Amino acid sequence: MRRRTFLSTLPAGALLAGAGAVNAQAATQQPAAGAAPPAPARAPDPFAGVGIGDRITGPKFVGRSTVWGASGAAATAHPRATLIGIDTLRRGGSAIDAAIAINAALGFLEPVANGIGGDAFCMLWDPKQKKVVGFNGSGPSPKGLSLETARSKARDNGYLPSYGAVTVNVPGTVDAWWSAHQRYGKLPWKDVLLPVAELCEEGVPMPQVIAYYLERNMAGFDRSAAIIEENDNRKKVYAPGGRTPKVGEMFANPDLGRTLRLIAEHGRDAFYDGPIADQIERYFKRIGGWMTRADLAAHETEWVEPIRTDYRGVDVYGLGPNTQGLSTNQILNICENFDLKGMGFQSAASIHHQAEAKRLAFEDRAKWFADERFSQTPVEWLNSKAYAAERAKLIRPDRVMDRAFPGDAPTHGDTTYFSVADKDGMMVSWIQSNYRGMGSGLVPDDGEGRTLGFMFQDRGELFALTDGHPNVYAPGKRPFHTIIPGFACKDGQPWMAFGVMGGGMQPQGQAQIIINMVDYGLDPQEAGDSPRWQHEGSSEPTGQAAEGVGLLFLESGVPAASKAQLEAMGWVLRGPNGGFGGYQNVVMQQNARGPWTYGAATEMRKDGIALAY
Repeated sequence: MRRRTFLSTLPAGALLAGAGAVNAQAATQQPAAGAAPPAPARAPDPFAGVGIGDRITGPKFVGRSTVWGASGAAATAHPRATLIGIDTLRRGGSAIDAAIAINAALGFLEPVANGIGGDAFCMLWDPKQKKVVGFNGSGPSPKGLSLETARSKARDNGYLPSYGAVTVNVPGTVDAWWSAHQRYGKLPWKDVLLPVAELCEEGVPMPQVIAYYLERNMAGFDRSAAIIEENDNRKKVYAPGGRTPKVGEMFANPDLGRTLRLIAEHGRDAFYDGPIADQIERYFKRIGGWMTRADLAAHETEWVEPIRTDYRGVDVYGLGPNTQGLSTNQILNICENFDLKGMGFQSAASIHHQAEAKRLAFEDRAKWFADERFSQTPVEWLNSKAYAAERAKLIRPDRVMDRAFPGDAPTHGDTTYFSVADKDGMMVSWIQSNYRGMGSGLVPDDGEGRTLGFMFQDRGELFALTDGHPNVYAPGKRPFHTIIPGFACKDGQPWMAFGVMGGGMQPQGQAQIIINMVDYGLDPQEAGDSPRWQHEGSSEPTGQAAEGVGLLFLESGVPAASKAQLEAMGWVLRGPNGGFGGYQNVVMQQNARGPWTYGAATEMRKDGIALAY
């Protein structure tokens, strides 16, 4: 059982009593030599019970207004990234130029969630083609890493570890930038990336949420140092002087700036078939990993046709496997069979039906989703209204299902998400991640004492190791991916580029945003500030089986009466666990008087801002 799940099953009194005992014991005992330091005890919340202030208009739970503009908009998880996006647009760049600049900046500004050592996915509205297009920017496993070797690295529970070289796949992000720029860029490639390189060298003050996660992730790497082949480089980059930066302290990453300058000057080949590729190959050879220059050079971004469903007159788009985009569609297709509006906003009945739809969708996700080049997922059937109607009949209105099963079809994580749109009507929904925490723990170097300033992803942890499973590990195969951009249209026109980052929360969060806006009439900011639910404990594409009915986590703002009714239905409830995602949204509003305008919304659970002009 996962540590977080185990702790969350203990009664509150036991946790408090246990904390007291641990604190008393810690005062008299020292950790054994070489043992990892214990996790610090959490201090009592001095602000418990205090609610949000009152706004003069709109729902009382909302923290800020949607921002509006006519020429461009951007919403990201860091203020400087949003500013870089707006500046790129105002210099004449397209929404794709701005997206590349934002993503490059967030790799420095928000290293706890993303970076050029990870993968990227995108959906965008192409105003010339008048359609939604998408790409899959995920990389495959190294050709030299066999299934037998991967199994030899498995943990005692039979699954791949969270960190180390066995979890590293080819990073797809830089090629995704290049491929998107080749199609849709307006500014010279160099002019998109050089301002970001300068930002890495100058440094920025560290914001609150990112500071929290950076300290926590680095402590996690320290506790797992024995399974990480090399530990010094990450400390040089992210904990200079022996600790991570505190809130408000300056943080810089000149090594990443130098890497970005090489990419700016020489294009994607600098990373995949040039000096950076050579340095990556030498690094893995030195530490005993498997990535080679040949693996990097062979990688290409794949442009794909998004899958689509209709939810009460709104066209909702997602990317197919190896991502979990189909899960959002399935949740919505099942929910469409119920009168969620009539059940009431944040009611027990509404949350119950949404969460049950998630449980059903995630069993199909565990059974089917994998790299389509190695196994075929019956996407058309799983995405169909007929299949959703069958699945909806399994949901009882007064009681949680004892167990959810996958249907008989014809056979946790950290991420950054952002939205950006330009004056020409191009709207970009972009998501990028290193997967769990900051990634594998491995930061490459040039062999001459300088790091490359980024960490490799650990997405390979999501491979299964069971023979016959669609997602079983194979050399040159892409693992199952949790990161998914979202996009929706109305009446043949783009409506919103949106997303909710955070592992398995993503389809759950995307469905909640759509439901909040379509069924309950909330605006983009209101939909994001609304309290969220998250269900954990479904079966996983790694082969891990479901854990009974799982756990239903509810944010503090869910009404007490709804919580009591859900518990009476048989749900195992837990409070906030920090896993409710990170939301960004840019909407295009068709106005009765005058031209269309953009509205931008951002996540109050993160450090970012939304801007429009």
